[in-house]
Amino acid sequence: MKKIIAFASILILSSCAELQQIASQLPQEYGVSNAEISSGLKQALEFGIDKEVTKLANEDGFFSNELVRIGLPPELQKVDKTLRDVGLDALADEGLKVLNRAAEDAVSEAIPVFADAVRGITFTDARDILLGADNAATVYLSDRTEEELYSKFNPIISNSLDKVGATQVWRNIIQKYNSLPITTNVNPDLPDYVTHEALDGVYVMIAQEEKDIRNTLSARSTDLLRRVFALQDR
Repeated sequence: MKKIIAFASILILSSCAELQQIASQLPQEYGVSNAEISSGLKQALEFGIDKEVTKLANEDGFFSNELVRIGLPPELQKVDKTLRDVGLDALADEGLKVLNRAAEDAVSEAIPVFADAVRGITFTDARDILLGADNAATVYLSDRTEEELYSKFNPIISNSLDKVGATQVWRNIIQKYNSLPITTNVNPDLPDYVTHEALDGVYVMIAQEEKDIRNTLSARSTDLLRRVFALQDR
């Protein structure tokens, strides 16, 4: 995932035996159990889902958010430019908006999938994640759920593209573009593209909340979060 790679740093703890040993000693040394660490990390991710991902399901949740707004794939960027060059700006604008509308429509239906994945984090995973990068929990989640989530997101996105009229809008746009004598025909897989972009956006927003909890004391809104994430401050 390109956005996630750009947004994330490498999870370093899993490859470092010394830090692994430190992580295993933290609960005993500081009076926080493995179960509490696991629960705290799950809570942080759940807060990210509830607080940040839910925003994406609102109208303009993607479209008005610079971090996750869905742009055009390369093959459609030239379509967009060509349409604007020939005075079809309104049609091009509508094509961009409906892609974001499809993602917004799909996200709320997929939130339970993320919640189930969060519940699968083990005690060992939790200890490793705790001393990882600012987005270590999010990277862990994306690494282990992307394939499954894609399979669940894709049909929702496909249906959403139809529901919000994106399929018809882009069919008209592409037909208009392909009819121009100066162009080479294109036929992009819009459901696949929007699915990947929607997934990226979800992980980006979860990472935002995780980073906030890790670095801002006031964001640790429960006693559990304060106790668990205090371990990484030491």
